[in-house]
Amino acid sequence: MTERVQIAKEIPAAYQAMSGLEKYLGTTSIDKQLLELIKIRASQINGCAFCINMHTKDARNLGETEQRIYALSAWRDTPYFTKEERAVLALTEAVTVITKEHVPDAVYEEVARYFESKQVGEIIMAIITINGWNRLAISTGMMPE
Repeated sequence: MTERVQIAKEIPAAYQAMSGLEKYLGTTSIDKQLLELIKIRASQINGCAFCINMHTKDARNLGETEQRIYALSAWRDTPYFTKEERAVLALTEAVTVITKEHVPDAVYEEVARYFESKQVGEIIMAIITINGWNRLAISTGMMPE
């Protein structure tokens, strides 16, 4: 696929607004490694090669292990993720494929068991933001380096 419109160049105000969401996420209480797991998992589901490439590199730079990165798409079938991470990954999947079942109460309640209300909101914003970036990268034909 060839690259299409360059949003950052053609409509910089829109791109800056998206970047503002990303900057906000850097100020939240969400663990940075957990944030990268959210980004990788949503990107896997959406098939965003650009974002998978970027966020696996970022995760490694934060100390994430190769084993956990490789196993992320099968997280339910591995012992490598904590209960808190599993809850967040389930929420990430539910929000990313929201047309399937919306966000089931059980998925939301599991996240709420481990995180304060504000943190749940931050996690949801992180999921929404990466889904936005995925859609931007895929629809404009952005390719990994």
